[in-house]
Parts: sequence; C-alpha cells; structure tokens
Amino acid sequence: MTIETLDDLFLHTLKDVLYAERKILKALPKMERKATDTKLKAALSSHRDETEDHILRLEDVFEGLGKPARGAKCDAMVGLLEEAEGLMADISDPEVMDAAIISLAQAVEHYEIARYGTLVAWAKQLGQTKAAGLLKETLDQEYGADKALSKLAEKRLNAAAAA
Repeated sequence: MTIETLDDLFLHTLKDVLYAERKILKALPKMERKATDTKLKAALSSHRDETEDHILRLEDVFEGLGKPARGAKCDAMVGLLEEAEGLMADISDPEVMDAAIISLAQAVEHYEIARYGTLVAWAKQLGQTKAAGLLKETLDQEYGADKALSKLAEKRLNAAAAA
C-alpha cells in the first residue's frame, strides 16, 4: 500500500493495530497460564475480554470507512511478543515470572496507547467523529489496563519478586 495522504496513513495504522490486537488476543492466554498471582490472572483475563471488544470496535471503524477489516503485519508487536515468549521461557521463579509478565504486558499496553492516541488525533483531524469516539474508548481502556498493572506491581508483586 502506497501511503501518500493522512487518510492512507490512518488506514495503514488501523491495519497495524488490528493485526496487533489479534496477536495480543492469542498471546494473553499463555501469559495468564504462566502467571501465578490470582489478581494478575484476573487482570489478564479481563484484558483478554477487553481485547475482543477492541477488535470489534476496530471492525466498526473499518466498516464506517467502507474498508475491509484486514490487518497488516505489525513488526513492533511481533517483536514485543517474541521478547515476552523468550523471557518467560527463561524464568522459573513464580514471583519473578509475575513481575516479568507485568512488565511485558505494560510494554504492549504502552505501544497500544501510543498507537490509539495517534489514531484518535488523526480521526479527529480527518473529520471521522465516530471513529475517533470508538478509538478513544479503546484508548481509555488501554490506559486503565496499564494503571491496573502498575498498581498490582507496586502494591505486591515487585516486592514479592525482590524477596
């Protein structure tokens, strides 16, 4: 796809994020299985449900644009998830695993926050009000997930891993 306009860039980034969300949806169950803390498991499960909603919202955005909801390979997400796989394979201590999972999940969240923030701004600039609203809803959930993970890490899991 040749990118010549902001509309083209917006569509390309939507495809990138759709691919990323689908990859995340496949990765979350493995992270949930590796986690030992019940609150962390619950947070990952909850975010899996939210990720399904993110995909549905993206599909709605594509529909509103009159475009097929097809993803485009997101090298950044592939890299983040490969890093997660490798790191989790190297950890045997359960508390360290939980701390690692939080850090890995937050790296994914921060990527998504950056992408969705940009998409919201571009949608507004392009007059795509409905798309902006749908994308903002997802952005808010990504911020919420990041905050919840930080709270878990700071209140208990980082201390447990350090012990």
